Order: sequence, then C-alpha cells, then structure tokens
Amino acid sequence: MIITGDDVDSISDLKTSHHHTFEMKDLGSLSYFLSLEVISTDDGIYLSQAKYVLDLLTRVGITDSRTEYAPLKHNFRFTPMDGTVFDNPTIYRQLIGGLVYLTVTRPDVAYLVHVLSQFLSAPPTTHYAAVLRILHIFHFSAHSFLSLQVYSYADWAGDPIDRCSTTGYYLFLGSSLIFCRSKKQTFTARSSTEAYYRTFADTTAEVVLIRWLFENLGAPQSFPTDVLCDNCSAIQIFHNDVFMNAPNTLKLIVTLFVNVYLLMLFAS
Repeated sequence: MIITGDDVDSISDLKTSHHHTFEMKDLGSLSYFLSLEVISTDDGIYLSQAKYVLDLLTRVGITDSRTEYAPLKHNFRFTPMDGTVFDNPTIYRQLIGGLVYLTVTRPDVAYLVHVLSQFLSAPPTTHYAAVLRILHIFHFSAHSFLSLQVYSYADWAGDPIDRCSTTGYYLFLGSSLIFCRSKKQTFTARSSTEAYYRTFADTTAEVVLIRWLFENLGAPQSFPTDVLCDNCSAIQIFHNDVFMNAPNTLKLIVTLFVNVYLLMLFAS
C-alpha cells in the first residue's frame, strides 16, 4: 500500500488505524514499487525503471549501452518490407513485451511501441534497431507552476500502409509533463486541416477531463487553457464564419461539443 499526501498528521493517523486492523509493516519513504524506482530530491521527484530496463536487456543477452537523443529517427516510417528479417524474433518479442510495461514511466514512446508490436511475427532488423533506442528517465519538477499548458499535433497520413493520421498531444503542469497521448486515427483524413481539427477535438475533451480532475483535487485552473497547434488552417476554423459553415466542419464541431458536453455531464 502506498500512502501519499501533504498532511503528515493525517497520514500518521491512517497508519495507526491500519496497524490496529491489519498486520502491517511501515517500510518508510517510497523508493521502489513494482519495478518503479522513485527518487525524491529537493528539486522534485524522479520516476525511473532503470533497473527494470537493465534486467530486461540482460535477460535477452544485450550488453550494448549506447544511448540516443530520441527514441525514433526523424520522419522514419515502419513497413513490413523494411530491411531483412531479424534472425531472432524471440528476443524482439521479449523486448516489446517488456517495453509495454516501460510505458508506465515513458508514455512518450507508447505509440512507437504500438507500431513496433505490429511486426512480431517477422520483425525486420531495422525495427529491432529502433527498439534498442528507447532509454532514459522521467522527471516531475517540484517547482512547476500549477498552470496547464497543452500542445497538440497531428501527423497527417503518416502511416504508409493505410495512410491514416496520428493524433498526438502533451499536457504540461508548469514544466512537468503529466499526460501525453499518441494514437492512430480510425479514419483517413482528406487534408492536414481535417486531421489537425479532429486532434483539436480529442485534445479539448481530454483538457476538460483534466481540469475537472484538478478541481476535485483542490487545484482548480484559474484561467482558460490554451491548446497550442501549428496548423494555421485548423486554427482559422475557430475564427472564420465562412469555414464554420462548411458541412464537414459543422460535423466536426458537433462531435466536439457533444464530447465536451458528455464529459461535463459526467463531471457534475
């Protein structure tokens, strides 16, 4: 059991109450739990699965300790025809299975792991090399402002197989990344504007849910949350009545407001 909070007296009373009911032992401050390493410093809290990764690499016989600046090369696309077939697919499958659990502290690689897991039957050597690039720790700063910042992005027709786009967004509380998502869209967007606008809808729904969560945790957001994006056409839809009257745009707007309304209804 993990007990957390900022009221030391309440935590002490809870421990005492549990000791009277259950046979328990206080292990002190949290440092390791289910392969999750927790390091508390004056600067903040570091979450890492370094030992888990080392054990995973050791189990599959990998001793290469090189690191990379990013988990994936820029503009790289995965297809079944990449390179030659890897001669030891068992190691590849073991690494992918381990990386699925690694996304607990590395949510930024969740989509990459999802893509690489599609080639478990006959993984190419280039995909195996991509698996080995994933390595580093995650940090939550203790000095972040309680201000929510959101960055939204869409990779239009990024999948070379079915030409579907990818929805991606990052939610920061101050300078700390608290939530991110990268998911392939279930339809084929006819333009980058459509892909970005649908990403806006998904991001907005997530922001409403996160703001509701903060309010229940006693840290309400005092100001509106800006959703930042680099697609000018998608942004102009919100400011131009001509674009707003387009049939496809109207359908997207209705979907957006229905999702937001349902989330607000659920929150109330």
